[in-house]
Amino acid sequence: MALALTLVVSFSVAQKAPRWKVWATKADTLYQHEEFPSAIKALSKAIRLSGLQEKESFVLIYRRAVCYYSIGEYNLALKDLDVFSQKVPDGVQASLLRALVYRELNNTDKQLEYLTQIITTRAPRPELFRWRGLVYLQKDRFSEARTDLLSAKGLEDDAETETYLGLVYYNLHQTDSALMALNRAIEMDATYLPPYLYAGSASLESGNIDLGLQYLNLALKLDPSNKEALYYKGAALVEQDKTDAGCQCLNRAFYLGMDEAADYLKEYCFDWER
Repeated sequence: MALALTLVVSFSVAQKAPRWKVWATKADTLYQHEEFPSAIKALSKAIRLSGLQEKESFVLIYRRAVCYYSIGEYNLALKDLDVFSQKVPDGVQASLLRALVYRELNNTDKQLEYLTQIITTRAPRPELFRWRGLVYLQKDRFSEARTDLLSAKGLEDDAETETYLGLVYYNLHQTDSALMALNRAIEMDATYLPPYLYAGSASLESGNIDLGLQYLNLALKLDPSNKEALYYKGAALVEQDKTDAGCQCLNRAFYLGMDEAADYLKEYCFDWER
């Protein structure tokens, strides 16, 4: 008898649950299965039913923005985030999602705006400093990039951070510091390709061709079809009058889509057009 009473009470409570919560639960399930268009429909239904009258329903707008972001509907995601921010002005997760959206839209100014907002309002996190440092690097604001990347390194160092630092130092005309950072990146993760490419390129541009070729050969061991490594190696070899080997690398780089190899091919590889 007690069990029957419990079942009746539970069913009664379930019946009284707001309909918008039922649709919200369906949306969560659909999201977990990465059925984002269906999740958006369910969330839209939940939003209409709730009227966004209860505080706990505000999150529905944020969740729909996440779904829009997941399918590349970035403007719709931003529109929902505008509504959500009116309801929850200090939402850190919303600021983070905005930064992610603007990264996809290649809007560096907006990325900086929201990353700075997050960094100044919560405990320091290395991935946020690293991200903002990369944005500064993309905008040629090298001193600010160095500051952020050193902050990231102080919290948690890794091969990616050291690689970005290497690029910053190189652009600040500090080649020795750049190579030191890139070598640290290689020591941290010998399978991470970018530092080999950047160290090879930096060495070649500073006139140390033999060292540059060492880095590029290591890069090609990791990825024999890397078009950038083939291009840089080919260019270095033809400059050393090793034309046959250089042209072989340049031909392969061009075939793989490295259009920059065309000029070297025309100048050094006489049989290219035959």
